[in-house]
Amino acid sequence: MDQAHAILKQYWGYDKFRLLQKDIIDAVIRHEDVLALLPTGGGKSICFQVPALAMEGLCIVVTPLIALMKDQVANLNNKGIKAEALFSGMRKREIDIVLDNCVYGGIKFLYVSPERLETDIFKARVTKMHVSLIAVDEAHCISHWGYDFRPSYLRIADIRNLLAGTSLIALTATATPEVVDDIQKNLGFVKSNVFQRSFSRSNLSYSVREVEDIHGKLIEVVKGVAGSAIVYVRTRKEAKDIAVSLDKNGISASFYHAGLDHSQRDIRQKKWQNNKVRIMVATNAFGMGIDKPNVRLVVHLGLNQDIESYFQEAGRAGRDEKKAYAVVIFNESHVDDLKQRVKLQHPGINYLKQVYQALANYYKLATGSGMGQSFDFDIRQFSERFELNHLEVFYALKKLEEEGLIGFNESYYNPSHLHIAVDNTELYKFQVANAGYDHIIKGLLRLYGGEVFNHFLTISEVQLAKFMEVDVIQVKVLLSKLHDLNIVDYEPQRDKPQIIFMKPRERVGQLSLDKVRLKRREVLAAQKSAAVINYVKHKELCRSRLLLQYFGEEMTTECGVCDICIERKKKNQTEHFHKYRHQINNILGSQPLTVEEVMDQINPSARDTFLEVIRDMVDSHELKYDKKWKLSKM
Repeated sequence: MDQAHAILKQYWGYDKFRLLQKDIIDAVIRHEDVLALLPTGGGKSICFQVPALAMEGLCIVVTPLIALMKDQVANLNNKGIKAEALFSGMRKREIDIVLDNCVYGGIKFLYVSPERLETDIFKARVTKMHVSLIAVDEAHCISHWGYDFRPSYLRIADIRNLLAGTSLIALTATATPEVVDDIQKNLGFVKSNVFQRSFSRSNLSYSVREVEDIHGKLIEVVKGVAGSAIVYVRTRKEAKDIAVSLDKNGISASFYHAGLDHSQRDIRQKKWQNNKVRIMVATNAFGMGIDKPNVRLVVHLGLNQDIESYFQEAGRAGRDEKKAYAVVIFNESHVDDLKQRVKLQHPGINYLKQVYQALANYYKLATGSGMGQSFDFDIRQFSERFELNHLEVFYALKKLEEEGLIGFNESYYNPSHLHIAVDNTELYKFQVANAGYDHIIKGLLRLYGGEVFNHFLTISEVQLAKFMEVDVIQVKVLLSKLHDLNIVDYEPQRDKPQIIFMKPRERVGQLSLDKVRLKRREVLAAQKSAAVINYVKHKELCRSRLLLQYFGEEMTTECGVCDICIERKKKNQTEHFHKYRHQINNILGSQPLTVEEVMDQINPSARDTFLEVIRDMVDSHELKYDKKWKLSKM
């Protein structure tokens, strides 16, 4: 067993790699730059985690998905692999400790949001780290032609320059040929090196249903396909309403969106994952990083704004490679909604400046201040205060984020975490001199051990309260006082949307907006939405072939299982039925013949259909068999 297989078995318990994983891992270990295109559920994280463990030094993982980042760090730590994370909204002290641990503390993986790469503190410390590999997840974000472009991704090349000779792996689930080229160019690949697994999913049946009665068709579809399902909708209200409607029709359902607090989202997700709830009705806030291979059905009510996001979400069905279904249910109002949405998502320069100025006023930020600061954000309260439409504000914030001016996290959850800021000796002296804090300090040490001196740990005030046999509020008060006394660094739980200023607050008249890029993104968005409309309106070409063509992959045969292929089969079968029935009647008009003799004379192109016609004609008493098993007309 080679080293890569041994690592896979030791930490993940698998005996063999999935398709292409080993080839990608071997290339990374050879210090080649690699672009890995693997579909949703294709095991992308294994492709950088295994080689990183096989190499000496630290792996820096760049990803924009904070929730996914936290999950992967937790999973690695649970396996006994040291991992840390840096993302927008963290306090300076916490960042400092994480970076120090990466220099001196034997950390194997450092997950970083792309915005953090641009900070002076990161650039200064990263050169002191022994970095063996840079992994760029969601690599399509680096491309102007991608569906989720982020300017901060363009700074990854600067980090490469600081770490000369460090190899890099870029990973994504969806990329058009233009995006594939862009990724390699912008990341400084010496030569093209793409490992691409086919986007084809032979077990997945794609269907589109254009109907007026959306809810009625949804109930019909979910009743027709047994097993776990996801239903994607556009709005939070729709998520709740559809879930209630399904429940009323005897179909177990729950709903999920970014407006729920973390505990609600966590409880609902676990119930669905454990098959206690059959259907999750959700906005696109749901599904990323969820490991549930037995989803049998993914339904979209309405239209995605691009093929890439649809393909990713639909691909969450059938990851166990068993038969599964991806269905779009829509009507003309959804087409109009998509076109209107694309216009809203690209507000004018003056409106972007207005919203930016309103943010600065809202948080009372002086020009040149605020960089790296994060604030709780209530979009409705903000919109009402400045007499703005909250939906237009939402899209303006997304565009300001795309321009690298702010960060906007709709569903931000950061549990309470704590670090003891003094050494053992100083802590003991404090305990002796301040008996009132002795019990909570002993609780922290008993529950969380010596690691709480080295870095921030997630803590539970409820757990501490049980240990101390006191009220949770009293625990929070004591921790806050210890923080004020500089004995601990205590960050209470946050669970509200966040605005983060990625750059110092600028004067609105000099706001750094790239007008050419903004216009290009607007044109690109219109083209992508047109591709979605073409996909759902198309009546001739196999759905799988349409999707694969979009990603630059040719499919030589039709899938045979999408709605268009099935409809064509039915049509062909009907035509064959009529033709074969007529031919059989003519041939048997003169003399009895065996089935083989009839077949020899007709030479049918669809043999199974031909035999089915004969069976049907016998059953309906149009034909009969004699004692010699010859057929004749009745």
